[in-house]
Amino acid sequence: MPVKNSFADRQDEITAWRRDIHAHPEILFDTHRTSALVAEKLRAFGCDEVVEGVGRTGVVGVIKGKATGSGKVVGLRADMDALPIEEATGLPYASKTPGAMHACGHDGHTAMLLGAAEYLAETRNFDGTVVVIFQPAEEGGGGAKVMCDDGLMERWGVQEVYGMHNWPGQPLGSFAIRTGPFFAATDIWQMVIEGRGGHAAKPHETVDPVVCAAQIVSAAQTIAARNADPVSQLVVSVTSFETSSKAFNVIPARVTLKGTVRTLSPENRDLAESRLGAIGTGIAEAMGCKATLDYTRNYPVMVNHPEQTEFAAEVARGISGQCAEAPLVMGGEDFAFMLEERPGAYILVGNGDTAAVHHPEYNFNDEAIPAGCSWWAEIVEQRMPAA
Repeated sequence: MPVKNSFADRQDEITAWRRDIHAHPEILFDTHRTSALVAEKLRAFGCDEVVEGVGRTGVVGVIKGKATGSGKVVGLRADMDALPIEEATGLPYASKTPGAMHACGHDGHTAMLLGAAEYLAETRNFDGTVVVIFQPAEEGGGGAKVMCDDGLMERWGVQEVYGMHNWPGQPLGSFAIRTGPFFAATDIWQMVIEGRGGHAAKPHETVDPVVCAAQIVSAAQTIAARNADPVSQLVVSVTSFETSSKAFNVIPARVTLKGTVRTLSPENRDLAESRLGAIGTGIAEAMGCKATLDYTRNYPVMVNHPEQTEFAAEVARGISGQCAEAPLVMGGEDFAFMLEERPGAYILVGNGDTAAVHHPEYNFNDEAIPAGCSWWAEIVEQRMPAA
C-alpha cells in the first residue's frame, strides 16, 4: 500500500489549488474566499452534501460509500486560515495580501484534503460515511471549538476524527505520531502592576512598578525551575513588558506584562496559574505595588487516543514504510477540541528541509501532496472497508 498512483497523477492539479490558496491568504474566521473555493470544489466532486457556515466560515462535505451498512462515520479535518505575517519567499505565487501569508501550511492541508475528497467521491470504495471538515481560525481563534459548539459532531454523527499537519525538518513524505498528550495546552496571561509614578530624579517619592515588574519576570521562571516536577513539561514565557510612560525622565505609574504558559498536564496548568498569581501578588505587596493577573485558558492539551493512533500509524507505515515516534510539541493545536469530543488521532507528515512554520520564508512542500492525500484516503478505506 504505497502512495496511491491516483494522487501522483493528480499532483499538478492539487498543487495548483494549493498555490491559488497560498496567493490569497485569509486570517482567522475571514476565510470567505477559501471557504467558497472549498465548497465549490466539493460540489463539483459530487459530494452527497456540502454545508457552508458551520462554525461561522467552516465547510463540511459528506461522502457516502458504495455501502453504508456498517453505520460507521469518520471525520477528516483540515485547517484553512493563514497568519498575520508578511511573506518573504519571493515565490511567483506569494501572498497578494499585505501582512498575511500561509506560514503554517494550512494551504497544503486544505489542498490535500480536497484531493482526497475528490478521489473518495469518485471511487466510494468504503462501507460507511466520510465527513470532510474544513476549519477556519486554527491560529488563535479556536475554530475547532466553534465548529464543535455549532453541532459538528452530532449533526453528522461523526464517530472518529483524524487530523494532519506538515512538519518541516522531517523527511519529505514520512510520518510521525505519538499516543497520549502530543501538543501542549496554550494559555495566555496579562498582569498589570500598579505603583505611583513620578520624576526619575526622585525615585524615593514614587513606588516604582518597573523594578517590581522586573522582579516578577525573573521570579516567574522559578515556576518551571522550582515548582514543577523536573521531568514534566512546562514553559512560562513573558513576551511583552510595557509601561504607561514613554518618557526618559518619568517613572511610570503602571506596567503591563503579557505572556504564555504551555503545559502537557492539567496539574501543571493549575500550578502555573496559581503560582503566577501568588508571585505577582507577593512581590507587588512587598514593594508597595498592586498586581492583578488576568489568566485565560486557551487551547487544551491535544491528546491522541491509543487505538486510533495505532491505526493511523499503521496506515502511515503502509504508505511510507515507517512511522516514527513524534516528539512532544509545546506549540498548541485546536484539533484538541475535536479530540475531546470524539476519539481520533493527529499525525505529522514530513515537509522536508524547509524553513520552520510561522517563518516569513516558509512554504509548504508540494512534493508531500501524494503522501498526505494517500493517508487521508487510506484512513477511510481501511477504517471502513468495503465488503
